[in-house]
Amino acid sequence: MSKSFDVCIRGDGVVGRSLALLLAKERLKVALVATAQLADKADVRAYALNTASKQVLESLRVWPDETNATPVRAMQVWGDDGGQLEFKAHHAGQDALTWIVDVPQLQAQLLQACNYQSMIETVSEPVPASLTLICEGQKSSARDAVNTQWTRKPYAQKAIAARLTSSMPHDGSARQWFSNGEILALLPMGGALGNSVALVWSVSDEHASLLAQQSPEEFCAAVSTTCHSSVGQLQLTGDRASWPLALSSADRWVGPGWALAGDAAHTVHPLAGQGLNLGLADAACLSQVLASREYWRGLGDEKLLRRYERARKADVAAISAVTDGLHKLFAQAGPAWQTARNWGMNGVGSSQPLKNWLMQRAAGMPL
Repeated sequence: MSKSFDVCIRGDGVVGRSLALLLAKERLKVALVATAQLADKADVRAYALNTASKQVLESLRVWPDETNATPVRAMQVWGDDGGQLEFKAHHAGQDALTWIVDVPQLQAQLLQACNYQSMIETVSEPVPASLTLICEGQKSSARDAVNTQWTRKPYAQKAIAARLTSSMPHDGSARQWFSNGEILALLPMGGALGNSVALVWSVSDEHASLLAQQSPEEFCAAVSTTCHSSVGQLQLTGDRASWPLALSSADRWVGPGWALAGDAAHTVHPLAGQGLNLGLADAACLSQVLASREYWRGLGDEKLLRRYERARKADVAAISAVTDGLHKLFAQAGPAWQTARNWGMNGVGSSQPLKNWLMQRAAGMPL
């Protein structure tokens, strides 16, 4: 006799596993479809997770320890013509601006939690269920099979990710440099007293090809030049990864018996570090909508699922507009554009109330 499932989740990344655990807490029987994992290279990505995401993962008891979830106490941002911004957590009454989380560790804890949850069964193929949730990422094949249109705006940029160590401790500070339309971020890792950093560098396609051909020493020298040699001597500790950047979205996130979440529904530029935060907010909202449904509504009821779509689309649209606008602003060449954007950065930097508002917004908490 075949098993019966309430929900089938296609995609077992961070969003898919988190959503499975959230729904299992509501006593829904979940089939989690495993996706093929490439094991030839170590995963060098790191996520910047905000307060709202931390609360979701803590509720599932999968928040990593302090070595693998480093609090960011301060963030420094430099423009390309003297503009500078600095955010400090204590100015906004926060413990941390964000946390830099090691991807493999978080995925391992989610996997262990799913394996121990009796309401979740990992399957190799999709199974019939009252509701199918598509969390396969931006290249989702399942999304292509439902009635939605995927719009993709390429940025002609790639993100390069790497892990490095520095001769100086990071002091819990995240640092970001805007230069000639490219953005380099060094994010603290290894705990509050560590000297490891995760690099996320958004560069043109041409520059990405050049960096990929460089030796580790040449690559570190290029990073140091962009950072104006301000972070000590750097050493590459593993492989580099890269992927193309785009602003993408589906026009419909839900339909009868299905819904999209995470990168299967939307992607944004990584300059604000909000990608996974948006995905986890999707998971939290969707699980809440399903848990609070009327007793007579089925899980796949389209009117029910539209509550989730309405609740999340506005927030995602706002973040998308901000990241896309900042990318356009810093991609403009010429001294007039340089002066305007750096003047704007300095103006924001001089207004503590405005900085506090931005920090609260980035934290994903109600204002």
